[in-house]
Amino acid sequence: MSAALKRLRAASGMSAAEVTKRLGWSSATKLTRAERNEWKFPRREEVEALLDLYGVEGDDRAHLLSLTEEARGRSDWHEYADLFPGSLPDLEAEAVRIRTYEAVVVPGLLQTPNYAAAVFKAGQVIPPEQIDRKVESRMARRAVLDAPNGPQLTAVIDEPALRKVVGSHAVMAEQLRFLTGMAAHYKVTVLVLPDEAGAHPAVDGAFTLFDFPRPEPGIVSIPTVVEALYVEDADYFDQHALIFDAVQNLALDPQGSLDLIGSIAAEHDKRA
Repeated sequence: MSAALKRLRAASGMSAAEVTKRLGWSSATKLTRAERNEWKFPRREEVEALLDLYGVEGDDRAHLLSLTEEARGRSDWHEYADLFPGSLPDLEAEAVRIRTYEAVVVPGLLQTPNYAAAVFKAGQVIPPEQIDRKVESRMARRAVLDAPNGPQLTAVIDEPALRKVVGSHAVMAEQLRFLTGMAAHYKVTVLVLPDEAGAHPAVDGAFTLFDFPRPEPGIVSIPTVVEALYVEDADYFDQHALIFDAVQNLALDPQGSLDLIGSIAAEHDKRA
């Protein structure tokens, strides 16, 4: 919601001060807090006033207002706001579709607590005392998939990510069984890109696409060692959408993916 309001204002060409003046608000603080995701319980009438000013109508308006109602009943993400400099939870909540390709790890929204903790520890850039909160925040983010207007998630995972021992073989077996369960979620599609696919268009690395209601531009997220980079550029997004389509077409179908996940989970079980 916050990221969408910021983009809408930018598209309107108005400054925060101008928006504040036209709405008759006493100061720009309310708007800047909204755009920084520092408002915990957004008021519907204030959001409606902003959407009126920005000329947002139809399905896009309905989608954003539904996010407002969901935000009023949701506090989990705000508790961990300091852990998300890139406003990742906002992007996930506002998207109508998320498409992610992962080469070496299971996507964050589909991780178990034990697996997530092992990933954070292996990165060696997060202080040990923060790992528990990072894990909790990652688990809280998954609630977006159960929201009435939450996004559809399509995850393409390279086979090596399923075989790589993160934590232990027992942790991996648990993670892959959980991944199989999440694949049954009505908003989740899990596809495996098998080793036999060889070199492919996404061989250079992982990325995530966030699709928003039109005319909002999509955003590409590129993970780095420290934090993700977010790129809002139409050509860049379209290029990555083509790459995603290519790897999705090379992946096994949903049932074939589940079969492979199950067989790899059994291998981890034997070695646990």
